[in-house]
Amino acid sequence: MIIRIQSAEGTKRVEADPTDSTKSLHEKVRDAFNLPSYNFALYLTRDRKTELLSSQRKNLKGSKLKHGDMLYLHLLDDGGGCSSASLAENSITNSSQNDGKLIVSSAAQQVASSIKSMVTENEVDQILAKEDGKIERKLNPQLCHHGANSKCVHCIPLDPWDEAYLKEQNIKHLSFNSYLRKLTSGVDKGKFVALDDINCRIKSGCKEHPPWPQGICSKCQPSAITLNRQSYRHVDNVMFENPNLVERFLNYWRVTGHQRVGFLYGRYECHLDVPLGIKATVTAVYEPPQEGSRDHIKLLPDPKKEIVDDIAKGLGLTCVGWIFTDLVPLDSNSGTVRYLRHADTYFLSAHEVITAAHLQNLHPNPCRLSPEGKFGSKFVTVIVTGDKNYQVHMEGYQVSNQCQSVVRDKCLIPTKDAPELAYIRESSSEQYVPDVYFKEKDQYSNEVVRLGRPLPVEYLLLDCPVSTPNEPLYTFAVNETSFPVANRMTHSASSINSIVTSLCTYIHADLLSGKFFYCSPLHLISSAPNSYFLYFSHILFSYT
Repeated sequence: MIIRIQSAEGTKRVEADPTDSTKSLHEKVRDAFNLPSYNFALYLTRDRKTELLSSQRKNLKGSKLKHGDMLYLHLLDDGGGCSSASLAENSITNSSQNDGKLIVSSAAQQVASSIKSMVTENEVDQILAKEDGKIERKLNPQLCHHGANSKCVHCIPLDPWDEAYLKEQNIKHLSFNSYLRKLTSGVDKGKFVALDDINCRIKSGCKEHPPWPQGICSKCQPSAITLNRQSYRHVDNVMFENPNLVERFLNYWRVTGHQRVGFLYGRYECHLDVPLGIKATVTAVYEPPQEGSRDHIKLLPDPKKEIVDDIAKGLGLTCVGWIFTDLVPLDSNSGTVRYLRHADTYFLSAHEVITAAHLQNLHPNPCRLSPEGKFGSKFVTVIVTGDKNYQVHMEGYQVSNQCQSVVRDKCLIPTKDAPELAYIRESSSEQYVPDVYFKEKDQYSNEVVRLGRPLPVEYLLLDCPVSTPNEPLYTFAVNETSFPVANRMTHSASSINSIVTSLCTYIHADLLSGKFFYCSPLHLISSAPNSYFLYFSHILFSYT
């Protein structure tokens, strides 16, 4: 008789006799799937409640197996349980997907609980997870007719995701922690909820047919995707500690007229203006090697990026985003610039959106509710451009998690002559690309679904306000008027003698004042030759 064996890699058929022992069947299954050991289990049902044990005494007929029956194979880990990868892959089936939320079966709860114990979230997320998050309201003298220790519907605290309150306070997006709190606010406390990214790739390991492009089936084919406008954002505000950070960054454009890119280093903190909100506080700007002109920027390989990240980590900082300029002078005498980016043109071009998504994928956000232990990103994009008053100002953005997934799977490309439009790739012999749709309103205000060829990039954007405090903050003392900025060609930054001279001057001055010296450590390390990395790193950690 023929026994069918279903596994994560496909279904195979095994020939056996009714008088064969179950141990013999296990051996044939091992040979059929080329397994290195007997570290697997066979089940009579898909839910894995009834296991077919390996026994020399019990035969297949006694186990009530007939010709054509299906058995289910599951790999086990070293401890005898189902491996987390196999369990996650096979238990999250027939689930409904909505804005990155999966309602999963009870079998996946084991994976979720193990990931919750292993994932270490950012410090700010741990702080916000302990807060109540409720929005307190004062007593209404006209509507509240009770004592000071009582509450009614007019003064009871609101949930952090209350739409009326957010609209009243002109808060466009939920904070990510408010979104998590909303998912876990039910009776089950989020027990059956998991956050997962969309997948545009063919599932590997299918044995039913030759690999793409020779064949594809419903088991391995990714489903069509409908993009949704993301209702939450991971960072609610970007704050530069003081104007000097941006002014020094813009000096390069003022001197050369060339555009510039920099990486923002700082820390994530609680943002009190948004319920359970997070702000990225920028304390330093690092400019990587690059080639720029009036209308383009090309990033060059940066062999010192890792050492810069290590130095920043030692100073309690992390890379929170990137900044770039798009400035075209209008009147050099008055200092005005052209107003190029607005609703009638574009806010971010398709090239910039794809770059932002790539950088966000490089900086994932740890999340305990995700089967992969990460979901989305706190990495922000800041652009310096002209406003409607023709003045220089900053705008902040993030791209949606769905945009990150589409870019990760290499499905999104820019258009040739329309910067506001991107394009979903078409399937080729090298790559299968599922259909990606988005929703928009037609001329009759009806919501229609359209194929993302082309795709308006504003559909993928989340705006993030950029600000500076009323009273400037200084993590590092500002006494670097003459110290060269790294990777700029407008000075002799490579001169080790000038670097050492400036370093000694700032260390002496800052030791007298009792403050951190900031010459800046990121510019110092990047300007120094490789042989001086260890020496300068020792000095930095000794005096900061």
